[in-house]
Amino acid sequence: MYEFDPVTRLVRRGGALPPEAAMLAMQRQGAAPLRMPIGVIGPREAEGETLALAEAAGALIARCGFTLLCGGRQGVMEAASRGAAQEGGIVVGILPEEDIGGANAYVTIPIATGIGEARNAIVARACRCLVAVGNSLGTLSEVALALRFGRAVFGLGGAAQVEGVRHLAGVEDLAAGLAAELITAP
Repeated sequence: MYEFDPVTRLVRRGGALPPEAAMLAMQRQGAAPLRMPIGVIGPREAEGETLALAEAAGALIARCGFTLLCGGRQGVMEAASRGAAQEGGIVVGILPEEDIGGANAYVTIPIATGIGEARNAIVARACRCLVAVGNSLGTLSEVALALRFGRAVFGLGGAAQVEGVRHLAGVEDLAAGLAAELITAP
């Protein structure tokens, strides 16, 4: 039913699958469906275009069948969570507090760590890759940790200009970037 090619790596016999469909098919094949975690990180204090990019990224992640993992609070985290929730996705929020009360309204699974900003390491380690939208010191720490852990980091909307971050022109390029990173031949 599927063959592999060097670009999207997964194509339907008779024609290529768009990247979103290829990633969804990749996760649904096999005996146990997989919902790979993809992180969205960014500043708690964000507005306008940054929030719109985060929401669109969250929606795309859900449409591809991934689980959105984030810090679970406001700003970019909430916008990405809203986008994923509107597409019927699962949102895991790794919270810095001991109480789940700080989670935004779109988090499906709140995880209260009680470890403060050290939770950034959990976000960076638990995701298959990260999407950084905008920039802040907390975001920069997650980017650095993710790169240190060997994770792919995609940057949107003013993400940190750090070596190793793959900057994208917009969310429309994110599906192809994720597909190239995540879809592997058996």
